[in-house]
Amino acid sequence: MFPITRVYSDKNGDTRFEDSFIPLKDAGKIGWLSEGLPASSIIFREVEPDYDYNFHNAPQKQYLILIDGEIEIETTLGEKRQFKAGDVLLLEDTEGKGHRTKNLKPVKRRSIFITVP
Repeated sequence: MFPITRVYSDKNGDTRFEDSFIPLKDAGKIGWLSEGLPASSIIFREVEPDYDYNFHNAPQKQYLILIDGEIEIETTLGEKRQFKAGDVLLLEDTEGKGHRTKNLKPVKRRSIFITVP
């Protein structure tokens, strides 16, 4: 199982976290693989060390893969979680009250967005 943190809006518009897993199947010598998932585009990103983006919605449903650095995401309910290089999130809060994201280390941070239909 491959861990993913889902960030979504509930029926009241509040942002929440949900831990989920993508199933993997044994593919022999090449390792464990998931089924193919649909994707629309890939976006490479770099932000400044002082990145602190107030509450906002994801612009579209997308995976976020952290390449380096560390972030903290805060929901509208005040729950905070920290994520580091290698963590994967599925951002689905395209409507509602949004989430806040800030860098935890004073370094430029790189990440990749993979948008999904």
